[in-house]
Amino acid sequence: MGMSSRAAPRICVLKGGLSAEREVSLSSGHECAKALRVAGYEVIELDARGDVVQRLVEIAPDVVFNALHGRFGEDGCIQGILEWLRIPYTHSGVLASALAMDKERSKAAFVAAGLPVVPSLIAAREAAMAAHLMAPPYVVKPNNEGSSVGVYLVHEAANGPPQLGPEMPAQVMVEAYAPGRELTTTVMGDRALTVTDIITEGWYDYDAKYRPGGSRHVVPAGIPVQIHEACLDYALRAHRVLGCRGVSRTDFRWDQARGLDGLILLETNTQPGMTPTSLSPEQAAQCGISFSDFCRWIVEDASCDR
Repeated sequence: MGMSSRAAPRICVLKGGLSAEREVSLSSGHECAKALRVAGYEVIELDARGDVVQRLVEIAPDVVFNALHGRFGEDGCIQGILEWLRIPYTHSGVLASALAMDKERSKAAFVAAGLPVVPSLIAAREAAMAAHLMAPPYVVKPNNEGSSVGVYLVHEAANGPPQLGPEMPAQVMVEAYAPGRELTTTVMGDRALTVTDIITEGWYDYDAKYRPGGSRHVVPAGIPVQIHEACLDYALRAHRVLGCRGVSRTDFRWDQARGLDGLILLETNTQPGMTPTSLSPEQAAQCGISFSDFCRWIVEDASCDR
């Protein structure tokens, strides 16, 4: 990784940022910074704002630990800056980050790799509000935001198309609703860790993800071996087809009445949440990897040209 000869490598943890997921990123960054100090690194935390380039040049870190979520942090933008500055960084590179963040293009890559997804289309916001663009039930969501920001579920009994709020972008994805249990699998390098069953009251939205008690995680999930193994296989294949690096997390829906045919790949996150109770660190812990060791592994995996 070309660490300098300083006693302890200097890590800059990038957190906060400009996206709708700023608060979650501040929390991820804070927890990762704590864990990296425990692991013996010199750590500087940086809230990524407009002066991020200038600040990175001043800090001159050996590695940037990317704890940003959402746009600018997860879509290839900050990755391009770090490549330009030649600072080794964690998680996925420019292309994989941009591809995973664009739901329609990542789904095309999944389909090409033979992975199961549900039908969807991209439409103008106005068109999605004017008429049902597919038979309900379906979901309307931004094509390029993470973390269930602005997800509208249109039920079968819906009187008409959804009235989308101002947070929704000009282009939205309209996607067939996949019923069933919410499962997720973390990939760490070339290894899929395990499967978590996310149990929520109702729709798994932003609040359920991040509010204590909003959801329960059952890890490993109490599911048939065949489904468990399929999740591991699909997550690893998704990670590879997108060209991800470091840690990623792939989300699934499983309609158990349909067996293996009921398992659908929803999306891959290249910057999964990184607090100790987040899904990926929890899966690592289940595999005997402490939060501090998980963060250390991510730092040791850092490079340029990702």
